[in-house]
Amino acid sequence: MRTGFRRFTALLAAATMIVSVSACGSTGAAGGTAQNTAQTGSSENIKFPLAQAGKLSILTSAEATSTQNPAEKLIYQRIHDKTNVDIDWTCYVKDQFDDKRNLVLAKGNGMPDMILNADLTTLDLIKYGSQGVIVPVEDLIDQDMPNLKKILDENPDYRKMITAPDGHIYSFPWIEQLGTGKEAIQAVGSMPFINKAWLDQLGLQMPTTTQELETVLKAFKEKIPNSIPMSFRINGGNEDLAFILGSFGYGDNPDHIMVDQNNKVVYSLADPGYKNGITWLHSLQQEGLIDPEAYTQDWATYVAKGKEDRYGLYFGWDNLSVPGTSASYVPLPALKGPDGTVNVPRQSGTEYGGFDAGRAVITSACKDQVLAAKWIDLMYEPLQSVQNNWGTYGETGKDNIFELKSDGTLAHIPQDQLSVSPWEARCAQMVGGPLAVLNSYYGKYTTCPPDAIDRMKFVKSYESDMKYDTVYPNVFMSREDSEQLAQYETGIKQYAEQKKADWILNGGVDKEWDSYLKKLNDLGLQKYLEIKQRNLDDYLGK
Repeated sequence: MRTGFRRFTALLAAATMIVSVSACGSTGAAGGTAQNTAQTGSSENIKFPLAQAGKLSILTSAEATSTQNPAEKLIYQRIHDKTNVDIDWTCYVKDQFDDKRNLVLAKGNGMPDMILNADLTTLDLIKYGSQGVIVPVEDLIDQDMPNLKKILDENPDYRKMITAPDGHIYSFPWIEQLGTGKEAIQAVGSMPFINKAWLDQLGLQMPTTTQELETVLKAFKEKIPNSIPMSFRINGGNEDLAFILGSFGYGDNPDHIMVDQNNKVVYSLADPGYKNGITWLHSLQQEGLIDPEAYTQDWATYVAKGKEDRYGLYFGWDNLSVPGTSASYVPLPALKGPDGTVNVPRQSGTEYGGFDAGRAVITSACKDQVLAAKWIDLMYEPLQSVQNNWGTYGETGKDNIFELKSDGTLAHIPQDQLSVSPWEARCAQMVGGPLAVLNSYYGKYTTCPPDAIDRMKFVKSYESDMKYDTVYPNVFMSREDSEQLAQYETGIKQYAEQKKADWILNGGVDKEWDSYLKKLNDLGLQKYLEIKQRNLDDYLGK
């Protein structure tokens, strides 16, 4: 880490230089044509910056609100100065990227040397690895990537999570630690935020039960002009109402997988408590307490209404991204249901914080894999990872995420000094993974993001109501198991989520419940859970 720190400070003098890199969307990233023209094959001979310019081709993605030309990002310009490696970029906006990436990998020709922000599943990694489309990288990690090797040696669970059942490692991970276990910032996804200003205005107490919440929502409807008592985006990830279903049973999360106190895998949308929760939500719908657009609205519509401060209760990642007056909204406590049930549902795969196994890969088209590996390894230097994940400093004419301190560390700029939301500011600068930000970096290399500090406080306030100690882990399953799960999950999830929306809006859950469970089993739910259970037992060493 100290070596990474010295290297980082050495490049600061050159940080404002603008470099010439091939434009995003270039058609010149044909497999086998992008290679280092100066150094090949020997780690000892590759010292950055290269004496003679090298070249690599990269396929990546970018947020819709960001530039689609990575060469315009200051972070990549500085990396070019540090390495003297020219990058031939091909970039697609995020919502198009998966299809474009899959087409490139399926064709097997015209491939880039590397794919960054690859977002490949473990099934993708096994499939493309066994086909020879992407290359195993465990030897490169151990021999040519000291930064990543150090992280994996000191955190062996991560090495386990990126190692395929055949013993190979096919990818480079994204790791973001902001707390761990029940205190990890990612432990809870969707959170309910209630309009505390309206509670105070109407002289109402903070609800502690579902019945009290219903009373409050009715008061919002009757006494606040133009109000929307409760809104969400059904099946919309962090904007879904999964959290509140924990007042009736397990609750819900994006993959609908829970693990009970006996380490038994449960499908949350087939639990009897879920049925009771849906019945209650339909009663709110009948009383006009739920936003009629909650079943169809996109993100832009959801945010637009929120910025008008029309929500009494909404669901989201934090109280910054949706409402216009964030200070008016506070986390709703975990509510007791009619029978006293309360559980805050945790997200799968969050025991160690944020993690994505397939964030970057080297393809078989790469003629100089050592150069590619050493370039990627720079992304795992602590200060580089911090910037890749959130943004940088020294930009002119736009918001900066960090201030560079005299000791070479990076301090987050206070939120009230940003002209846009933290997320919007980050999108303009960050480049994504691969990277690793560890808990040990805060106070040593950087400060913790201010909005993350607030959200971690929100998560911690729910900790005592997180009933179950185990979340389904990041398990690297065999190709056979992964393929079967993918086959079952497509039909199961689509059907279950469609019924969830239909029942809240139109009712009928009690009448249709038995036929619903039968349909889920016909779609393979029991076999799906058996595979999940067997892999969990293996992971836990049973």
